[in-house]
Amino acid sequence: MNFRQFAYRNVARNKRKYAAYFVSSAFSVMVFFLCALFIYHPAISQDMILGAAARTMMAAEAIIYLFCSLFVLVSVGSFLQSRKLEFGILLMHGMTKRQLKLMVFLENMMIGSLAILTGTLLGLLLGKLFLMIGSGFLGIEPLEFHLSWQAPVLTICSFVLLFMLISLLTFAFIGSESPHGLFRGGGRGETEPKVSGGLALLSGLLLLAGYALAAATTAATVEIMMFPVVLITVSGTYLFYTQLSLYIVGVLRKLRRFYWKHTHILTFSGLSYRWKDNGRMFFMVTIVSAVSFTSVGVFASIHTLSRELKLDYPAAVGYVAKGGGYVSSEKQDLQGITAELERLDLPYETLRIPLKYAAIVSQTGPDHTKQLPLMSYSNYKLALRHAGFISDEPPLEGNKGLVMIGSQRDRSLTAARFKATYSLKQGIQIQEIGYTQHVPIAEYLLPELDGRGGGDFSGLVVSDSLYNGIVPVHQDWYTGFYMEDFPRTTGVASELAATGKVPYEAKSPFAVVISGTLFEIQRTLYSTMLFASLLVGTVFFIAAGSFLYFRLYMDLDHDRLQYSTLSKMGLTDRELDRIATLQLALMFFVPVLLAVLHSLFAFIALQRLFYLSIAAETGAVLTGYLAAQTLYFFFIRSRYLRNLKKNLI
Repeated sequence: MNFRQFAYRNVARNKRKYAAYFVSSAFSVMVFFLCALFIYHPAISQDMILGAAARTMMAAEAIIYLFCSLFVLVSVGSFLQSRKLEFGILLMHGMTKRQLKLMVFLENMMIGSLAILTGTLLGLLLGKLFLMIGSGFLGIEPLEFHLSWQAPVLTICSFVLLFMLISLLTFAFIGSESPHGLFRGGGRGETEPKVSGGLALLSGLLLLAGYALAAATTAATVEIMMFPVVLITVSGTYLFYTQLSLYIVGVLRKLRRFYWKHTHILTFSGLSYRWKDNGRMFFMVTIVSAVSFTSVGVFASIHTLSRELKLDYPAAVGYVAKGGGYVSSEKQDLQGITAELERLDLPYETLRIPLKYAAIVSQTGPDHTKQLPLMSYSNYKLALRHAGFISDEPPLEGNKGLVMIGSQRDRSLTAARFKATYSLKQGIQIQEIGYTQHVPIAEYLLPELDGRGGGDFSGLVVSDSLYNGIVPVHQDWYTGFYMEDFPRTTGVASELAATGKVPYEAKSPFAVVISGTLFEIQRTLYSTMLFASLLVGTVFFIAAGSFLYFRLYMDLDHDRLQYSTLSKMGLTDRELDRIATLQLALMFFVPVLLAVLHSLFAFIALQRLFYLSIAAETGAVLTGYLAAQTLYFFFIRSRYLRNLKKNLI
């Protein structure tokens, strides 16, 4: 037997321990390859709208690769830690440190190469099915199977490099520890884990603070609060597993009426040791699961945002001809739009209304507006009626004005926004008293009132008498084409706006919005994000399961000896099953339930950004994950109990 055969037999004889790691690595390679097939498919990469989908999938590729790097690194480190006794024996029998490192390097490369080969072949087998599912998500014609050279080259090169670098890093894990030290490192610790009451209290306070901050976050502060809330919650989670959970177990052991009841003494006596050994793994599973739950839930909820588009873009095609010295091409542009709508046989109604711009001398509040867009109340009601909106807003009087919201997300910003009073150059004052119930003119068609970052508020609605008495600096004309089937306007006026919009701030004589084109771009982008997040979430889920599987089988010999002793002492199978099930349930469900709790507060914070509720999508995602985790628990439990009882009398 030569050295390579020796390394191969080491892997083959430990295949049960490596099984979950190999399956998870091969699955990650397969998903990476399938994403590459999608990205480099000519029907995707050469299309303007679908190009955004390709870029989204590329981001998913990067996330999968980064996560795989971390997953492989942590897994290999755990494998080496569990094999210290074996390494000590090999060194005692004359193996040099150089040979030991070479053996570990060869073992890792064997598993990695087999995972790359298996994942790539599975990707080739499932490529057609994946492209069909991806087409379904994007709502396009089924994509033909196309194997570009970039997909396999990118996949194989990326993962060969990954496994090679990680294998080289194993040299640092092995280090220069003596055979005697390796012997000692292979056994489980005998001293009781030390717990700091202060750190345990700090863990609880950090978790409560993170949840409280997430619940108190507003739409205006969510972006600012995101990083500190994540940092506080992650720190609290780490301390929960390394301190607070051990402290709780210690408290339970001191409750004699509980501890001495039934088989609690057997269940909880070794729990602190198990919890201490697995604390970092539980921490990783919790964070990975929370990220997975949140990303899939958010992108599943993004379909809800598509429903908001009809409210955000009341006219299927909106066009504003600018005054103020621009050479107008309004007549020619509107004729072109009309001709295209008639060619498509789309029934529509049109509305053309003026918009005045008043010169501002001063205003209260933090902003300074030079020219204030104004719409008369009667024209506002006309715009709502054409859009099919129902409004019970009373007529405006005096110098009062309603701020026009530019999109539904502006509603979440109104509470924190300062209501200004404007002094016009001609001596009139206009006071903001509230906000319109609906979007009369879509965003991009008017200048933003509060500058970037202040929402899409775009001007004021004032009474007809006040509007008529204002002498404008200049006047724009808004024309809206209203229809029921607005998605059919996709591609209309593409010579004016290929991407569906020309914003008011652009140096153009017009601003235009094609809601059908914007809807198609948004729908494609969101669908791809959902598809990508599902793929990444599945990789995370399988990796988290791999961690749990590995830890269970690493302790299997110790657990088997313990249960054999308990069986000889007279415990029944039912009692042994109950003890094992409770310990497994704590390992499986505490990290997942804590991840669900993290995700719920993340969703509460993110809900501030949405006008429509995302509760249904969030509930569906979390329920699905819990169901999958429960099935996985029962599968692992049956196999674990069967292995545990192999040597029992």
